[in-house]
Amino acid sequence: MSSTLRRLALAAAFVASGMAAQGALAATLADALSAASMGDAKGLVSLIQRGLDPDTVDAQGNTLLILAAREGHTAAVEALAKNRARLDYRNPAGDSALMLAVLRGHEDAARALIKAGATVVHDGWAPLHYAAFEGRDKLIDELIAAGAELNAPAPNKATPLMLAARNGHIEVVRRLLAQPQTDLNALNEAGLSADAWALQNNNTDIAELIQAERKRRGIRPPAMKITIE
Repeated sequence: MSSTLRRLALAAAFVASGMAAQGALAATLADALSAASMGDAKGLVSLIQRGLDPDTVDAQGNTLLILAAREGHTAAVEALAKNRARLDYRNPAGDSALMLAVLRGHEDAARALIKAGATVVHDGWAPLHYAAFEGRDKLIDELIAAGAELNAPAPNKATPLMLAARNGHIEVVRRLLAQPQTDLNALNEAGLSADAWALQNNNTDIAELIQAERKRRGIRPPAMKITIE
C-alpha cells in the first residue's frame, strides 16, 4: 500500500471512530434524560459511574435532578443527590428541582431534596411561594423549618401569605398566620394587602381570618394605594 493510500485509510478510520464516539455520547445523553424522566435510579447511577456528568442538562436547560424531581421520582432524586448533583441549579425559567417538586405536589421528592440540603431561600420565586400558591399545606411547615423566609417578596411583591389568600388556600393561610413573623400588612405591586387580595377574589373567610389575627396582634390595617384604571 502506498503512503498516500495509507494516510487516506488512517484518516477514514479516524473519522469513523469520531462518528462512533459522537453516536455513543448522543445515546448516553438520551439514556440519561430518559432515566431521569422515568425515574430509573439504578440506570442513572450506572451512567454516572461510567463517567456521565450528574449535572447533564436537556435542550431546555433542565438538569437530570430537575427532570426527576419534576416527575416526582424520589428514588432518582435521592440517587442524584448522593452522586453530587447540584441541588440548587435553576433552569432558564428560574426553577430549581425543589421548586418544581413543590409546584407539582411531589411531597416525597420535595422532602428528599430538603433533607439533602437544597436551599429554600433565594431571590425571585422560591419554594415557599410555590407551596403557598398551590396550597401545598403539608409542605409549608417543612419549608419554614428548613429556613424559608416567611415574608420574602416574589417578583410581583406578593408574599406567601398573599398568594395563599388570593387562591383560597385556607389551611396554608392558617399555618402562615400561626407564625408570629408573618407580615400581615405587606402590599403587592398592585397595592393590595393579603386580606384585600383575598376579598378581591371572593375569599371572604380568609380575609376575616387575617383581619382577626391583625386585631389580635393589635396592628392597624395598612394604608393601601390602589390605582383604578
